[in-house]
Amino acid sequence: MRVHQVMTRNPITVTEDTSLREAALLMLENRISGLPVVDKFGKLVGIITEGDFVRRAEIGTQTKRARWLAFFVGPGRAATEFVHEQGRKVGEVMNSRPVTVTELTSLEEVVRLMEKHNIKRLPVVRGMQLLGIVTRTDLLRTVASLDREVPDPTADDDHLQQRIVRAIEQNAWRPISFGIRVRNGIVQIDGIITDERSRQASVVAAENIEGVKEVHDHLCWVEPMSGLSLLSPEDERAATRS
Repeated sequence: MRVHQVMTRNPITVTEDTSLREAALLMLENRISGLPVVDKFGKLVGIITEGDFVRRAEIGTQTKRARWLAFFVGPGRAATEFVHEQGRKVGEVMNSRPVTVTELTSLEEVVRLMEKHNIKRLPVVRGMQLLGIVTRTDLLRTVASLDREVPDPTADDDHLQQRIVRAIEQNAWRPISFGIRVRNGIVQIDGIITDERSRQASVVAAENIEGVKEVHDHLCWVEPMSGLSLLSPEDERAATRS
């Protein structure tokens, strides 16, 4: 999927001259954690987020250093911190070099950028003209809206079995050997694993196939060196009851 399919269009914005109080109220009233900053032509010039309100003189959280340490920091950095912690306008505290994406950026790239820069939102631009914003909330909303209940005309048991086998065997974590049985959309996974994490991955791979109703885990864990083996939790419970 691409950014244009999930982004929020016409996001709430502020300008560099907007007061910090007004920006804070906008965030609170609209339940958002960041605002793109634009000029009078709609060109993106920065972004202000909740993080910019953390170190503030008004609430006593500004950076405090011993005098000897301030000497090593240098006057330039100290001046920048002073402006960021005591400035009263958005333009004085905003990030003027935000990470951006375009309409055609893939969601995979969006997630990579969010993780790399530890950020929650990315302005969407064409050139530097602001078109929208994509946030973690947009990604969450997209996942929640995906409809997995649409009938699949090829979702008979044979097709399901083939798809599950393909979904599992293409991964490095696949069981050493496994078998898939499907009856009326209910899946039974048998086989041997040497790492418990392969169990959950195998179940998830099967659950993600359209048309699957239930997945039952019969994968047996085997310790390669000793040969010690353990039944799946599901089989262990069944054995206890019998």
